[in-house]
Amino acid sequence: MGDRADKGIRALKVAITGATGVIGTAAVRALLAAGHQVVGLARTSTKAAELERLGAAAVVAGLFDRDRLVAMFEGCDAVCNFATQVPIGLAGIRPRNWQKNDRLRTDGVATVVEAARAAGVRRLVQESVSLLYADQGDAVITESSPLAITRATEPAAVGESHVQAYQSGPRSGVVLRFGMIIGDDPLTRWRLQAARNGRPVAIGSPRSWTHPVHTDDLGPAVLAALAAPSGVYNVGAAPVRRADLVHGFQIAAGHPVHRSGRRGTGFAGPVARRLTGVRLEPLARSLRVSSEHFTCQTGWTPRRAGFDASWFDAVRPERSAVDEVTDTSDRQPTPQPAPQPTAEPAHRAARQEAARRRRLAEVFGEVLPGTTGDERDHGAREEAGRDAWLRSQVPPHHGPSR
Repeated sequence: MGDRADKGIRALKVAITGATGVIGTAAVRALLAAGHQVVGLARTSTKAAELERLGAAAVVAGLFDRDRLVAMFEGCDAVCNFATQVPIGLAGIRPRNWQKNDRLRTDGVATVVEAARAAGVRRLVQESVSLLYADQGDAVITESSPLAITRATEPAAVGESHVQAYQSGPRSGVVLRFGMIIGDDPLTRWRLQAARNGRPVAIGSPRSWTHPVHTDDLGPAVLAALAAPSGVYNVGAAPVRRADLVHGFQIAAGHPVHRSGRRGTGFAGPVARRLTGVRLEPLARSLRVSSEHFTCQTGWTPRRAGFDASWFDAVRPERSAVDEVTDTSDRQPTPQPAPQPTAEPAHRAARQEAARRRRLAEVFGEVLPGTTGDERDHGAREEAGRDAWLRSQVPPHHGPSR
């Protein structure tokens, strides 16, 4: 096995859920290189084969199969849960497209925590997001800063509360609030394609702050979390002005622009911001997040410490399925059949929805059906009233609830 990345930690057996996603894959590689033994959860035999090619063991099962999880976690020193399914592009505007991700962050985390407790696992590492924090303008944000809990951020807060309940006696719980991931990942590729097509890649004020983390730094952060004391940690590079972030995307896409934030510079305009709704509101918050606490506790430092166009060097040059769906600039529109007389009011609502989607496409680009997720519970029943269920949960709010 590779050289140990952390000489102070003995070789561990680590179970990873969401092991073939962006964070999970980075974690598998980093842990194996450090001499640890890894077993990953895969939802298909194809995904399992990908893990085995990396050198990890694989278990084919769903995240909500408690008994299989308990068996998988038996004998493990730590469990890392990175299972998510985040919609990409315009798919993120529709609330129903977030239902599976919400369930993964609530019921899914609860299932993983319960299985880890039953299997006698001593350490749990849970992925979360720094988008939980309230907009603080130019003020530096630490782990003690107030949160802004909305329907968009509450599922992550509920997941964190499950980890806090897991911590007791010999058990340790570590929550990693990652910044916005940039690098070789589906969302970055989508945003680069949007920049190439002259479409917005950001919402919010150009002078506001955002908290990035490069894909190269995800694996080392997970490795460091194996030795971190229980608690919540911000994980990312130094915060960057949103105008500079957009400028970097434009340069990487081959279309450098002014940094002023004026129309046509990569920022969504007022109409677009209104259309994004509550689900994408956290993306507009000014988050000048500091990861100093994580560095002080573990020694982890980001390899990509300063943001610039080199952050995009690792992005695969070949066109991905996301790009194929997104890039329609050179295609002829598909002929549409002439409208037929229809009954009202159902068809009137359908026409209004079609008009709304055309308007969104003009502002943001084409709709993307894909997600960044790995663990997909295809057999789960689509549940109604999920927002009511989420509001019934009471995570430990650290700030104003919205």
